[in-house]
Amino acid sequence: MQHTDLSKLGEFGLIDHLTSKIELKQNSSALGVGDDAAIISSKKDTLVTTDILLQGIHFDLTYTPLMHLGYKAAIVNFSDIYAMGGVPTQITVALGISSKFSVEMVDELYNGIKLACEGHNVDIVGGDTSASLTGLTIAITCVGEVEKGKAITRSGAKENDLICVTGDLGAAYMGLQLLEREKKVLEGKNGMQPDFDGFDYILQRQLKPEARKDILALLKEKDIKPTSMIDVSDGLASELLHICKSSKVGCRIYEERIPIDYQTASMAEEFNMNLVTAALNGGEDYELLFTVPLEDHDKIIQFQEVKIIGHIAKENLGAAMIARGSEQEVPLVAQGWVKEE
Repeated sequence: MQHTDLSKLGEFGLIDHLTSKIELKQNSSALGVGDDAAIISSKKDTLVTTDILLQGIHFDLTYTPLMHLGYKAAIVNFSDIYAMGGVPTQITVALGISSKFSVEMVDELYNGIKLACEGHNVDIVGGDTSASLTGLTIAITCVGEVEKGKAITRSGAKENDLICVTGDLGAAYMGLQLLEREKKVLEGKNGMQPDFDGFDYILQRQLKPEARKDILALLKEKDIKPTSMIDVSDGLASELLHICKSSKVGCRIYEERIPIDYQTASMAEEFNMNLVTAALNGGEDYELLFTVPLEDHDKIIQFQEVKIIGHIAKENLGAAMIARGSEQEVPLVAQGWVKEE
């Protein structure tokens, strides 16, 4: 790959280089890249979310291809919009870039962002670039829209509602464990290749996740209206606790009902790790966790991609998981980011 120094283009030249071929597709994108601000015009409710990814904290370029990283950086924002029942429409992209990166490397990153946007019909309408002394920083703000008054929040869950989750859980976390293991094994060993045989799925779940826009279409088709919803970015336990706190309810989920892929289970066994812990606290699955009224049970069980894992309870009962093969209740504990003292 050719390596063109970023200094040859400069900040404004780089912005022009990255955005010169962007075409707007959304009707609500009245003005995109090229002015002091974008103009977005819509008759619907507007949703706005932001995610920041920091090198060394959220990703490791030792094993993360830049195109995959760009794709993931966009997808995690789209997932937040889908989790509120909305449709992502525009993003702005801010990059902090160290001198170690070439123009071609930034192109790879941006190509991943563009690919995600093409797949979800999202416009890139602005952003910024800056020199960085600490590696690569990616901050994306995503704008979405939803019909007036139809946004699905975390605060609508009611007692006896069914707790549902899409796809499977824990795969992204186990993919990360595999990548970290191979990185340590191969440190200082030139010419050796990592051993990823048989684990394509969990690697994809970590490096190139997908946002579940398909689920919203299925729910609409069956006239199912979730009472609350959230995406699984920090782990099932944390997300359930968010819903319980916002809705002022408790919950009970069942260990044997948590959907887990075979590769995830196999990798957990190889690492001698607790499989359920990976699903509860691993994070980065970007599946949708939602609640629906009990009367929607017969509709929900028709969806292969959705599993009923429990129910909403009274607030004073707290949040807990019923252990497999017993009546033992295990309190759910959040394992997301916490401030270091």
